[in-house]
Amino acid sequence: MILKTKLFMQFSIFGILWPTIAGIVLFSTFVAFSVHASGDETVEYKYPGLAAGILKSARLDKLGSGKLLTADGFEILQTWVGETINAIPAEMREEAAGSLFFLLEQEVTRRVVLRDANNAGISMKDVTEDEVIRLYLSQKVAGITVSDGEAQSFYDANREMVGGLPFDQVKGSIQDFLVQQKQQEAVIDYVKNLENLKDFRVNAEWVKNQNVLERDNPVDRARRSGKPTMVEFGAAGCVPCDMMQPILDKLKKTHGKRLNVVFVNVQENQILGARFGIRSIPVQVFYDRFGRETFRHVGFFAEAEVNKELVKLGLE
Repeated sequence: MILKTKLFMQFSIFGILWPTIAGIVLFSTFVAFSVHASGDETVEYKYPGLAAGILKSARLDKLGSGKLLTADGFEILQTWVGETINAIPAEMREEAAGSLFFLLEQEVTRRVVLRDANNAGISMKDVTEDEVIRLYLSQKVAGITVSDGEAQSFYDANREMVGGLPFDQVKGSIQDFLVQQKQQEAVIDYVKNLENLKDFRVNAEWVKNQNVLERDNPVDRARRSGKPTMVEFGAAGCVPCDMMQPILDKLKKTHGKRLNVVFVNVQENQILGARFGIRSIPVQVFYDRFGRETFRHVGFFAEAEVNKELVKLGLE
């Protein structure tokens, strides 16, 4: 089941590309610390795992009055907070208020991509910002192709996915699918490289407060518990999600207090789903006792396969 809601797209720069590239970023956490050469603390050093991408290397600073972030070419004022909250439907504002750092990071990514697009000569005249970003990223993935051999290899390994149809009948569809995958990877690599930018300074006190707020959700609370965790991102009425429910119930009974089993309804928690890179459901994410992601799977996940992952986490 693909999440193509308008709100999900609003919370991710990658929504701009849908369905042309269908990008997805599986944000990882607990990565290596980084400190700017000047000795200033970065967001990732002070609050590991808070930033998902471009703001990892941002330096914490006491900014001038009313400023949240400064960069080479733009700044974001604290008035952005109220403007962002007011632009979100009333029923989601409470969730958004606890995810403002994530939303700021998305906004900064958006502005940097726009900056790169303008530097590449893509004019904003007579087109929207979204169209500028789409044009720029489309240019970066132009020319990506898939050979007949690559398509054949995929077909040989996934015949059941195409209902056993002859290769010649599905070759075009397979090639289109694989091209999208390669385009997706190229965009991910580009955006990931933005993490190395060093021209960002963020309001240290504001980030400190946001770190507390953004950790106050069922996923991060479970990850801080000192126990392994399995999180199911899904929704009611999604057939494979409903098929997973008996497995989740059994895990709770079987493993008792040794394992956190968390269900996140992404229809009710769209921003939280976006923060963890969820674009299709169901998704099962496994974390070790230190809160580090060890494995994720998209779609129905049979009980036997779930148990294999739990064994890796020390649960027999």
